[in-house]
Amino acid sequence: MSKIAVVYWSGTGNTEAMAAAVLEGIKEKGADGLLLTSSEFDASMIDSLDAIAFGCPAMGAEVLEESEFEPMFTSCQSGLGGKRVALFGSYGWGDGEWMRSWEKTCEEAGIELACDSVICNEAPDGEAVAACKALGAALAE
Repeated sequence: MSKIAVVYWSGTGNTEAMAAAVLEGIKEKGADGLLLTSSEFDASMIDSLDAIAFGCPAMGAEVLEESEFEPMFTSCQSGLGGKRVALFGSYGWGDGEWMRSWEKTCEEAGIELACDSVICNEAPDGEAVAACKALGAALAE
């Protein structure tokens, strides 16, 4: 059975709701899923996992949350090569630039994303929840 972590940071609850939907998609495929905040996760946990979904909303000028999430993700980058990785998050303004920048960071670090990233404006609607479940299911395959 695959062991998959959903690691997220959420300020308003929107990305947390997305993380719960990702976890649901993982479990529907019969995989073992863990829901962890970015403060509960660190690079030492990577080797025990088959896949990881990372979720972070756009902050400030369309960047990852800088005090907790971004430092955690940066510390994990070198261990993510060869792992199934997916990204998701919400935004309240802009056009998703933070996700394109995050995907580029992954590409430059040699992290191959297992599926398309999922973004939504504000709280996830039915379409975004379905996309998050599909992201979780894709990681579990």
